Amino acid sequence: MKTALSLLILIASLVPACAEDKPAATDKAMPKPEVTLSEEEWKKRLTDEQYRVTRTAGTERPFGQVYEEFEKQGEGTYFCVCCNAELFTSKEKFHSGCGWPSFYDASKAKNVLERRDDSHGMLRIETVCKRCGAHLGHVFEKESVSANTPTNRRFCINGVALKFVENGGEAPKLLELGSAAVEKKKEEVAKEAGIEVKKP
Repeated sequence: MKTALSLLILIASLVPACAEDKPAATDKAMPKPEVTLSEEEWKKRLTDEQYRVTRTAGTERPFGQVYEEFEKQGEGTYFCVCCNAELFTSKEKFHSGCGWPSFYDASKAKNVLERRDDSHGMLRIETVCKRCGAHLGHVFEKESVSANTPTNRRFCINGVALKFVENGGEAPKLLELGSAAVEKKKEEVAKEAGIEVKKP
C-alpha cells in the first residue's frame, strides 16, 4: 500500500514539471519576421539603447527622458524604430503612470505580435513587431490601471522602440525585406552563373 501511494505521489509531482516544459501552442506557429538583418546591420541602424531594447529584449528605465517626451506628444502615429511598421496611434494612448508608454490597443494589429514570455521566472505576454521581430514590451490584462480602457489591456512599451510622427507628417519608409547579406549572396550566385549584376 505504501509503495502504491509513493508511486502515485511521484507521478503527481512529475505531471506539473512536464507541463511546464511543454511550449505554448502558439510558440510552434510563430511566423518568422519578414525583415531579417544581421546583428552588425542592426547595430549600424540603431543607437546602442535601441539595439539593446529591441534586438536583445532589454527594458529601458522607467520615467526616463523618452517617457517624458512621449507624455508631451500630441496626435500622431507610432512606428517601429527598426523597420518603420505602424504599431500604435495617439488614439490608443493613455496615461497609466507606470513610467513607460502605454496603449490600450494596437492601431495595426497585424504588425504587433503577442507571444508567451516565461523569462525571469515569470509568465508574461511579450509584444514584438511582427515585421522585424523587434522587442517592444509586454501586454497586461485586467489590471487596475487599464480597467477604464475599452479593451481592459495595457501595452507597456519601451519608448526607444517607437518612432513618433505627428498627424500630417510623412510616415517613414518601410525597411526593405532583404538585407545586405541577402543582396551579397544574390550577387555571388549571379557571378558564379556568369550573370552581370547592375547596381543602382
